[in-house]
Amino acid sequence: MRKVNGKWMSAILLSSIVAIAGCGSNSASNGTNGGSQEPAGGSASSATTAASSAASADADSQKLKKVVVRLKWINQAQFAGFYIAKEKGYYKDAGLDVDIRPGGSDFPSVQMVSSGSEDFGVTGADQILMSREKGAPVVALSVIYRSTPFVLFTLKTSGITSMKDLEGQKVGVKLGGNEELTYRAMVNKAGVKAKSISEMPVKFDLSPLLTGQVKAWPGYVINEVIAAQEQGEEVNVIYPSDYGINFYADTLFTTEKMIQKDPETVKGFVQATMKGWDYAINHPDEAAQVTVQSGDQLNLEHETKMMKASIPLLEADKGPLGQMEESQWSTLQDSLIDVGFLKKKQDLASAFTNEFIQP
Repeated sequence: MRKVNGKWMSAILLSSIVAIAGCGSNSASNGTNGGSQEPAGGSASSATTAASSAASADADSQKLKKVVVRLKWINQAQFAGFYIAKEKGYYKDAGLDVDIRPGGSDFPSVQMVSSGSEDFGVTGADQILMSREKGAPVVALSVIYRSTPFVLFTLKTSGITSMKDLEGQKVGVKLGGNEELTYRAMVNKAGVKAKSISEMPVKFDLSPLLTGQVKAWPGYVINEVIAAQEQGEEVNVIYPSDYGINFYADTLFTTEKMIQKDPETVKGFVQATMKGWDYAINHPDEAAQVTVQSGDQLNLEHETKMMKASIPLLEADKGPLGQMEESQWSTLQDSLIDVGFLKKKQDLASAFTNEFIQP
């Protein structure tokens, strides 16, 4: 367990988180070179050249294959690698025109992609296995967050610093997602009796924690904990890794049909995306700036901190960027079955592939 100093952002803000070309200058008439006027024929020639360039650019654009990627959540540094891949032209170099769309409860990535309306998506690794059990033919293409950013945290004044301290306390729980899975796995690994903890379903409004209705809150160390630092509050952070838990988190995926129909597009997209993430990891300040340009009302300082806090999770086991290990998927699957999220084991060889990461 580690302590973090900071101060809380407002509950409302965190709820939302967790949550022509211009006219010519008339330079020919005014004389940009010592007052000399450009001949009329020069203007016609310039216009022809400009029109030709525009037509060429349009033709190049038409050659690019349009694809859509649906993120897991709203635009923020959690997805910086995608913004970098587009900004730096990595997608264009792969022959792709990529539309990056924010996700969330109204636009769940698995449903959007498995329906065939979109091409690629980002979701939790647990959702890949759970969705396959329900019949969605999704396949993980690369892991982005090799270690989960999920943590439990408490106000320092509570004195709660470990899972054992939660016995007899009321804890906020986000139901149905990887947050609940990781929380329940932490309870099991800590040897705490689940019935000894009073649970309160929560979403994104931090008021229950701030007003003392609950003593512990589920959140991301790359987001809510940073918000705490920014507001001058002290919090105690309880990490899954303290209990031997290291689940894959954000994962890039597509469908079996997309892989069969257009493997070259899949390969180009995956490699360009991971190139974007590699650049973001090595240039976190620039990655944060590009992120701010990609979203609405984002704070550069906060996004920079989020990007830098993400790096240890992106490189958790120092394995090749994006590459997945069957042992990690197996551990995740066993945990899903243990907590009742998954009824039976899935064919892991069909659930993920490293095929498209390799050059």
